[in-house]
Amino acid sequence: MAGVHKQCMTRLQKEYKSLLKEPVPNITAHPSPANLLEWHFVLEGAKGTEYEGGVYHGKLVFPPEYPFKPPSISLFTPNGRFATNTKLCLSMTDYHPESWNPMWSVGTILTGLLSFMYDTQATTGSITTSKQEKERMARESLAFNAKNPTFRKLFPNWVEELSRRIAAAAPPVELQPLSVVPELPQSEQATDQRQGEAPKMPDDVGTLQQWQQQQPRPGHHPHQPFGNTVVTLAIVVAVLAAVWVSASSPGRDMLRSWSAWPGADRSSS
Repeated sequence: MAGVHKQCMTRLQKEYKSLLKEPVPNITAHPSPANLLEWHFVLEGAKGTEYEGGVYHGKLVFPPEYPFKPPSISLFTPNGRFATNTKLCLSMTDYHPESWNPMWSVGTILTGLLSFMYDTQATTGSITTSKQEKERMARESLAFNAKNPTFRKLFPNWVEELSRRIAAAAPPVELQPLSVVPELPQSEQATDQRQGEAPKMPDDVGTLQQWQQQQPRPGHHPHQPFGNTVVTLAIVVAVLAAVWVSASSPGRDMLRSWSAWPGADRSSS
């Protein structure tokens, strides 16, 4: 990378390998694939604080002279302690090069940032919010970060964690109990059975002839003299309604309008 001291490149590569081998608690950091001098990090809010559950995404930008000059630090995630998208004025940032120690590393820089986060001392880039506001921002932080393409690319594990949190917070699906059909009285059960069964024929011939005479003939409904007429009228009304609906169907009108467009294939109409 042009303009970057070889010592800077070697140092940053060494620090990244160290972070992968021995991770720092509540801290994750990765260099940008396109620029080794730009690192993105995630700070996890500690339990028992107003930042508990929070996931805070930020950026370190190293000068080509690193480790002899300090980096700049900024945060993207709303947190209630520091302003977002603003360089922070801390003892280990480029605001105070006179207090910078070349022995400090990415791990020590971010550990110091996390400790400043829990403090209440005012500084350039700090803001004042209530405990309730900080807790709300902590709850919403991961969902906010997931909208950032760089965050999704560099921290896929946190994107998966968001999916798990959403699934865990979803209300359980309650299965509806099977409906129980109330048991009918014995007399009604017998009536239902008789209605669903074919009539039984008697065994002896004399009684059989009387039974046949009592059975209704096909098409004959002695108790419904107007039944056939009503059914016929209903069928006629349904047919007329279907003809009217088909003549005014939106789909039919759409086909007519398509066929009127210039260049429409009229051979299929």
